[in-house]
Amino acid sequence: MPQRVLVADDDRAIRESLARALELEGYEVATVADGVEALTRARRSAFDALVVDVMMPDVDGLAVCRVLRAEGDRTPVLMLTARVETPDRVAGLDAGADDYLPKPFELDELLARLRALLRRASCTPDDSAEGGAGSRLWVGSLCVDPGARRVWWRVQELELSKTEFDLMELLVRNEGIVLDHATIYDRIWGYDFGADSKNLAVYIGYLRRKLTAVGAPALIHTVRGVGYAVREP
Repeated sequence: MPQRVLVADDDRAIRESLARALELEGYEVATVADGVEALTRARRSAFDALVVDVMMPDVDGLAVCRVLRAEGDRTPVLMLTARVETPDRVAGLDAGADDYLPKPFELDELLARLRALLRRASCTPDDSAEGGAGSRLWVGSLCVDPGARRVWWRVQELELSKTEFDLMELLVRNEGIVLDHATIYDRIWGYDFGADSKNLAVYIGYLRRKLTAVGAPALIHTVRGVGYAVREP
């Protein structure tokens, strides 16, 4: 069965060109021109991934993502936007998007990111690293349950998106080890976006804010020019 992708963009030229490109790659594609249509189609039909533009009439892409996540829909979302500043990226991630691609973009990069999202979504807990999915991981009072895909600080559970959980699990599994940017991009996104990409820094910042919100100390440490590590302060 071909994987099904919903493309939501109010720009007809982008919408139609993406649909043609994705169909040539073997995907089954549905297209909509606004957020209301996107929500309607996503609720009525099952999709393997959503490609959603931020700037759409009536209901924008951020609202589409927020509503779907609030309804428990965890379909991977690749957000497209002409806004490239870090606060705009954070807004997309806050809404529950799994990845963020600024316009204009190269088609090859969009396809690579989409493939990475679909690979991650298809992974079972048993695909996790050594130790088995049923083994809980601990760093001090931080507990990560790979099988249930849940994270707690003491008795408080953190609400994490799929990408946030994958990143947290990777760091915790490698407690005390500095993971470089390229390794993290490869393990989490399946694609190295290059030295200028800010995706990883945005996700790290978001995890830090969520940890701070439940009273956790600084567990994620930056090694400037190299990468990140989790360890007790």
